[in-house]
Amino acid sequence: MRHVSDDERRARLAVRHALAPAFRVDSPEAATRAMTALHATEPATVYLSCWARVGSLAFADVDRALHDERTLVKQLAMRRTLFVFPRDLLPAVWPSASARVAGNERARMAKDAVTAGLAADGNDWLDRARAEVLAALADAPEGRSVLDVRQAVPMIDVKVAVTPTDPWSASRVLTHLGATADIVRGANTARWYTSRPRWTLMRHWLDAVPTHLSAADGYREIVRRWLYSFGPGTEDDLAWWLGATKSVVRTALVGLDAVAVSLDHGAAGWMLPDDLGETPDPGPWVALLPVLDPTVMGWQGRDFYLGPHRDQLFERRGNAGTTAWVDGRVVGCWVQDNAGAVQVRLLEQVSAAARRALDAEASRLTAWLGGVRVPTVYLSPAMKSHPATTPV
Repeated sequence: MRHVSDDERRARLAVRHALAPAFRVDSPEAATRAMTALHATEPATVYLSCWARVGSLAFADVDRALHDERTLVKQLAMRRTLFVFPRDLLPAVWPSASARVAGNERARMAKDAVTAGLAADGNDWLDRARAEVLAALADAPEGRSVLDVRQAVPMIDVKVAVTPTDPWSASRVLTHLGATADIVRGANTARWYTSRPRWTLMRHWLDAVPTHLSAADGYREIVRRWLYSFGPGTEDDLAWWLGATKSVVRTALVGLDAVAVSLDHGAAGWMLPDDLGETPDPGPWVALLPVLDPTVMGWQGRDFYLGPHRDQLFERRGNAGTTAWVDGRVVGCWVQDNAGAVQVRLLEQVSAAARRALDAEASRLTAWLGGVRVPTVYLSPAMKSHPATTPV
């Protein structure tokens, strides 16, 4: 059985995720494809994840891919998370990961609509609300804001307070329509780090909407791409990342003729059958990654790159804050001061050379941001309080 050590996994991460300087890519599309998908819960993450992987990137490059050419598309999918996908992956995502989210959302919303007294039949209420929203967007090729849609469809202009701690707005119907790929977050009317999209019919946004695969074929294609980006990974890693069952994962692995490999500490991982070769040496490298970057969120089993720092780098809901990397391991985080300058905060000592490289990367990011302070709601304990550590 092929054995893949933690050292090799870190080397693969550097190469496949386009993080080592020699392996950086030339476009936002290539960066997204390298990661299978980019997290987009916070809009700034998309830009910063691309910046970390593209040799020379302008904000306009990401805008072009997202809004002009639409080669990258935002879609609610795995674990009810918003991602940016390469356009050609959408036919696999829609019937599988997105459909699973949509089904769960429908069940909850239909139940809550009855509990809140909106209707006697929650599914009927949701179907009517969906139909009215689609009608309101049909004659708006450029899309409408959330406020515009709510004004056009009064039945969703309500708040649903099923429990005091978990209220939701009925404009969540838009979220469900997004999960079912009927509508999409189109043009953003705010700055790059703030989300204020115009909701648009998918057929308006993409013109020719590609044909959906079957659910099984869709999951198999997503798993294939994940294994290339993140493999080797365990069944637990895949089931967590997909937000699916192990049965779904095992069916996909069988369909791909995936090969079992041994990992350090006795775990069993999986790789694609034509991807078992040795990984080239990425050389020394550092990286500064944003909150919820797909690299730090790629596996459930994270010890091989987090070491002892997990609790310092994730906030209480399990969302990753910013991370600072040296040769495939997370050694700290980064923050910005009041002037927007990026500062690295270390959780462990690093070599003087690594510290210089991190500081150079911080200066590069500071210049790229041009004084913009990136907002986030995902502040890890390290971002909030950990002091810098003197390099050795």
